[in-house]
Amino acid sequence: MNEYYQGEPKILVSVDCIVLGFENKKLKLLVGKRKVEPESGRLSLYGGFVKEDESLKEAANRVLYQCTGIKNPYMRQVGAFGEIDRDPGDRVISIAYCALINATDYNHQAMEENDLQWLELDHLEDLYGDHQKMVQLALEQLRKLLNNAPISFSLLPKLFTLTQLQHVHEAILGTEVDKRNFRKRIKQVDFIEQTSLIDKVTSKRGALLYRFNKQAYKDCSVYKL
Repeated sequence: MNEYYQGEPKILVSVDCIVLGFENKKLKLLVGKRKVEPESGRLSLYGGFVKEDESLKEAANRVLYQCTGIKNPYMRQVGAFGEIDRDPGDRVISIAYCALINATDYNHQAMEENDLQWLELDHLEDLYGDHQKMVQLALEQLRKLLNNAPISFSLLPKLFTLTQLQHVHEAILGTEVDKRNFRKRIKQVDFIEQTSLIDKVTSKRGALLYRFNKQAYKDCSVYKL
């Protein structure tokens, strides 16, 4: 590569991970305090520089595992951020990735070691640089995908109630949905299966538990709510 591109500038490339979880009817964002200058101590997304021997996705998976202890979560590329002055430290192009995880699955030790915390999106403090723009763009994309791709199940445990599923949709959309119409649509979806199990933890009266059948979804290959 050096033979052909000698004299061309070398620019730093990083990945920034927008890790979203769902808890207490709220979407939450995983953030930490910067440990290096510039702006050490300011809240930011968790990220890292891309190494010479890894792809962008490999770098994102490495960073996600470091901060959550979870391998291969639902993840999608949000976009590239390359404004000349976006990082006061150096010329850095960042590729943002959004990951959806079940908040109870994360590794507490990894969070403590990296000094990370969950913040509710509607109480989000000012983030470092353009990280707020990354989060906003990720949310806009998720809202467009919500009724056409099975993304909501990544935020839930394997067994969930219809109320929990509804709350996830409301958290992503940022608005309430009609309970009757929502449940009517759910019952028309073959790959959201009712089980014989009852949830007596989150529901005082007891609620039926459901699961997302991945194989049935693959066979159908169409998701529409």
